[in-house]
Amino acid sequence: MDHREFVSALPSDLRERMVEKQDGPGMLHLAGHLGAILVAGGLIAAGVPGWWLLLPVQGALIVFLFTLEHEATHKTPFRTGWMNDWAGRVAGFLILLPFEWFRYFHLAHHRWTNIEGKDPELLAEKPETLRAWVWHVSGLPYWGSELRLMADLLRGRAEGDYLPESAKGRIVTEARWMAFGYFCAVTSLVWSPVLFWAWFLPAVLGQPFLRLYLLAEHGDCPQVANMFENTRTTFTNRVMRWLAWNMPYHVEHHVWPAVPFHRLPDVHGLMRKELRVTADGYAAFTKEYLERRL
Repeated sequence: MDHREFVSALPSDLRERMVEKQDGPGMLHLAGHLGAILVAGGLIAAGVPGWWLLLPVQGALIVFLFTLEHEATHKTPFRTGWMNDWAGRVAGFLILLPFEWFRYFHLAHHRWTNIEGKDPELLAEKPETLRAWVWHVSGLPYWGSELRLMADLLRGRAEGDYLPESAKGRIVTEARWMAFGYFCAVTSLVWSPVLFWAWFLPAVLGQPFLRLYLLAEHGDCPQVANMFENTRTTFTNRVMRWLAWNMPYHVEHHVWPAVPFHRLPDVHGLMRKELRVTADGYAAFTKEYLERRL
């Protein structure tokens, strides 16, 4: 059974219930995520004893807003449309990932998941040596790629066959507003270093955690069309699932992307016997990934 057959075989009333959107769960989750960022940032800014230990924690909290932005491209975190759009834009601003551009990039990834020459995620090759893995996990290639993307968009160059012509104006406009926001943020450092310690540096320190997480989603999965084979679900703890907006249930998400994040544990229960590519935690995945290359 492939992913399309699985969803089609479910009762119609169950399918309708699983894709029903709500504002409440997303608002509660967002309040917790942003609240944690504000608390950690406040403690860092206040210079509490051991504040520097909070830097990577704050970094992980910030960079995992990627999973909210990712969900917002599907318009599933909230029932209210503008809430999805603005959650995606704010998250994208904080991690240097333009939301309007990423929406089309990510939807193309879903359409052509792990298919060479079609999935835009494969344009950045997965690390195949230990040295390449260290460089990838450092997060530095990510920041370089996003800075180059922003430079192109600021010049009005929105390129990629997955970008519709009708969207390119919005994509460029958003990037220019983001650049203005970054200019204001950097300028504020003249009066106070708080954004450096509570946002800029933590985001750099947190990026390796996100790189390790993302590598598990499709790394070393077969390049086939069946979502039960080209995507990996990673079994992990509740804290990690909360931080990543339930996206460790990644096969579940790819098989049925219209399902809101808070319903993915239910979908997991429905399809657990169908899962073919899984990992027992991110440490286990990383160990196996590296062993295949040593």
